[in-house]
Formats: sequence, structure tokens, C-alpha cells
Amino acid sequence: MRVLITGAAGFLGSHLADRFLREGHSVVGLDNFLTGHPDNIAHLMGHERFSFLRHNISEYTYVAGPLDGVLHFASPASPVDYLEMPIQTLKVGSLGTHNALGIALAKRARFLLASTSEVYGDPLVHPQPESYWGNVNPIGPRGCYDEAKRFAEAITMAYQRAQGVDTRIVRIFNTYGPRMRPGDGRVVSNFIVQALRGEPLTLYGDGGQTRSFCYVDDEIDGIYRLFQSDQQEPVNIGNPVEFTVRQLAELVLELTGSTSTITSHPLPADDPKVRQPDITRARTLLGWEPRIPLREGLVRTIEYFRGLSGSARMQPPT
Repeated sequence: MRVLITGAAGFLGSHLADRFLREGHSVVGLDNFLTGHPDNIAHLMGHERFSFLRHNISEYTYVAGPLDGVLHFASPASPVDYLEMPIQTLKVGSLGTHNALGIALAKRARFLLASTSEVYGDPLVHPQPESYWGNVNPIGPRGCYDEAKRFAEAITMAYQRAQGVDTRIVRIFNTYGPRMRPGDGRVVSNFIVQALRGEPLTLYGDGGQTRSFCYVDDEIDGIYRLFQSDQQEPVNIGNPVEFTVRQLAELVLELTGSTSTITSHPLPADDPKVRQPDITRARTLLGWEPRIPLREGLVRTIEYFRGLSGSARMQPPT
């Protein structure tokens, strides 16, 4: 196959490109480096089956040649990013998804949307199955991301029903691993970077809110299986093992050997109290479930961030 991956220089997009190339396919990567980084795809430059377009998918986009798949992963995806760039976030979820779907329609390609557990908002159902419609504040500070993804799902299903595009929707839960961006505001990278710098770990609220952390290799395997499947309804891909944020902070301190302390700050507006996927659909239809436990995944991720030590990317913000 020859596939287009938008957001290819991002955390997940770059790993997805690796997987498709490893399986023998060809990849056209597209990114404007708004939140992605050239380092994430530097190892792919010069690969005979990889080509790259520096471009904003929210603007008119032309991709030469046939395509068998379009995988839309372009979007700010952390609270720091989408709170700083709400307009860009809304544009890539709406205009960007529209453009990516248009390419899939024109090329008669299969389309996969990278959606998110944020479509469930601050959930009133726990764990969250795909049938749950969510509890989202559309005008709150997180609404730019939540509603962008909810619109992206709606237009994806509209193209499936009205235009016959062969679509897939993956709802991605908290994912971590190498190539996360230092300072991106995600809890795993925040804690690791703070611990390695010897800074206090920033805990919001009392740390009792829960998250489910999926290592990137597991996440990409689930996404790849979904793309290859015939499942056109949304599918949760995430780790159903639940941890409190405080437990994560304590584990990061243990594994890094850091002497950092833990400090508490007010809980951000609309921050979900619980987050745990029901992965019955993924288990049943894809034969998928995560295999890498949190401790093992964190060791690998900490090693990656140690390797960045001293680089410009690890410097504290000025």
C-alpha cells in the first residue's frame, strides 16, 4: 500500500510511519511542524519508501500519485498546545479533516481518523464504552480540542454515509513513550522531565484523578489492526489498567531515582476525574489488547528522555 499520514512528525504519527514502512508499505508524511518535530522523522529521510511534504492540512492540499490509505493524525494533542492554539486546533479538526477526507474520496483510499478519549469529556459512565456520547463542555477552555474531534468524527461518518468513503475511527486514550515532546504538558512527559531536572513534580488537585496509560508500541499495534480491519464504527484503543495521577508521580520518582518533591496546584477547568477505556470492542473485533505494563513502558520512556539530556529540546522554557 501507499498511505498518507498527516501529522507524521508528531509523537504518534512518526511511530505509525515506522510501522507501515516496517510492514513493507510506502508512506507519504505530511506535517507543518506546529507541534511535530523534524527529529521524529529524521531517521526516515532518505528511506526509499518514505517521502515528506511540509504542509498545513488545514489549507488546500494536493498529493501526487495513488493512495490506498489516508490516516489523519495532524492536531495539537496536549492541553498546553491546544490551550495556546485553540484556533489552529479547531481548524485542523474541521478544515483539516475535511481536506483529508477529500483526498481519500478523490483517491478512493481508506480513511482513518485519529480521534480521542476527550470526546467523552468528564465522563459520567466509567469505564467508557464507544456507545457513550460523553459529557463535554463545548464553551470551556478544553472545548476547542474536544469539539474539534467530535466534529471530525461527525464529518468522517458523513463522508462514509453520503460519499461511500471507507472510514475508520480510533479513539486514543493516554499514550506515552519515546518521541513525546518535553514540555508538551502531558502528564507522563511532564513528570519524567521534571524528575530528571530535579524540579518538583506538578500535581493538579489531590492527584486522585485517574488515567489509563498505554505504551506507544501497543497503541500503534491497535491502530494498525483497526486500519486493516473492516470495522467502521469507533474503537477505543487504550490500556484499561487504571492508575491515579499521584501513583504515576510516585512511580516516576522511583524509576528515575530523583529526589524531586511533589507539589499540588489547583485542578484545571473541566479536567476529567476518571479516564479508562472499555476495550471489549478492540478485544473482540481486532484481537487486540495492550501487553506492556506501565513500569516497563516508563523505563523505556525515561531512557529516551535521558538521551535528550543536554539537548536544546530539554531546556526549561524561558
